[in-house]
Amino acid sequence: MQLRYSFRLYPNGPQRAALARAFGCARVVYNDALRARESARAGGEAFPSMGDLSKLLITEAKKTEERGWLGEVSAVVLQQSLRDLDTAYRNFFDGLRGKRPRMGAPRFKSRKDNRQAVRFTANARWKITTGGDLSLPKIGDVRVKWSRNLPSVPSTLTVIKDAAGRYFASFVVETEPRTLPGTESVVGVDLGLTHFAVLSDGTKIDAPRFLRRVEKKLKKAQQALSRKVKGSNNRDKARVRVARAHARVADARREFHHRLSTKLIRENQAVAVEDLAVKGLVRTRLAKSVHDAGWSAFVAMLEYKAARYGRTFHRIGRFEPTSQVCSVCGVKDGPKPLHVRVWECGACGVVLDRDINAAVNVARAAGLAVPACGARVRPVLVPAQRVEAGTHRDGQPTVAGIPAL
Repeated sequence: MQLRYSFRLYPNGPQRAALARAFGCARVVYNDALRARESARAGGEAFPSMGDLSKLLITEAKKTEERGWLGEVSAVVLQQSLRDLDTAYRNFFDGLRGKRPRMGAPRFKSRKDNRQAVRFTANARWKITTGGDLSLPKIGDVRVKWSRNLPSVPSTLTVIKDAAGRYFASFVVETEPRTLPGTESVVGVDLGLTHFAVLSDGTKIDAPRFLRRVEKKLKKAQQALSRKVKGSNNRDKARVRVARAHARVADARREFHHRLSTKLIRENQAVAVEDLAVKGLVRTRLAKSVHDAGWSAFVAMLEYKAARYGRTFHRIGRFEPTSQVCSVCGVKDGPKPLHVRVWECGACGVVLDRDINAAVNVARAAGLAVPACGARVRPVLVPAQRVEAGTHRDGQPTVAGIPAL
């Protein structure tokens, strides 16, 4: 399977300028190709092929005075920009045909976009030097902070600049699945806002609420940004401060997701989660809390880690009544308001914790055998049988209510 390994880059001044030229040239070629295809569509003509666009917008354009500066960057970067446009069109048309989720048509890129990226393939002659630097064509040897070893030779390299002004190198590598030792433990996961995750064994994991913790500081930084004059250097500095604050929140959230998903995959043979309607929830008053939780990213991590380590991942339908069914007797007790966190089953009388009961039902809906004892708040009162053995008040054992001799 293919995985991405990202590492932080630390380019110097001339290298940052060279990367800025590469970002700009790739963006110009992308926009020129998009304009050519949209003009052909408006005129009722067929889309120009990738070969025609490459010849017209790269090879011939370099010979002109208007686009002669395209020769200052690697030609592979420009070719990959055309491939990105072709992929965007293919995904758009596949969405219209129902082959994948629908997405918008390709749009023009701006130099003010928060994220800038260029991609190098193997034939671009980039390499990792003996000193541990990343040698990029027409850019130079860029310092890299290596946090781990690459498992294989990368097929492509993407250099990314985020909104906070940080640079990253993202490698695509082929990895072999590693099967973890088998275990009999299985778990159902109920995701929420009060508790980020509630497991079917009764474990509750609190929501870190990374954005809520720094909301006051972020508010002050955004207010300072709003007071700066548009187009000034001070406004650009204030924008970077806001972007870095958001980046720290996103990094902390991603780290939490990785730690928790790895723990669940290592300790359980099978993991079941519910398919939540995140797009619908972000249209409600809970939008900020839903974005802060990051459920979709966490579930995606569980899915790819399960495939990588030989575990089983289950995603049950969002319309499964996990919060309405008693996990002890299986009777559907009807919908309940969100403020009801503990409820009593009308059929068997068991008092259930709403979240733990939902986690147990998530696991059972996926076909996993989990006990329902963790969902109970208190057990059902069962009268003692008259023939049951016990202990007399003076400590002597009894049989059928009669002190033993």
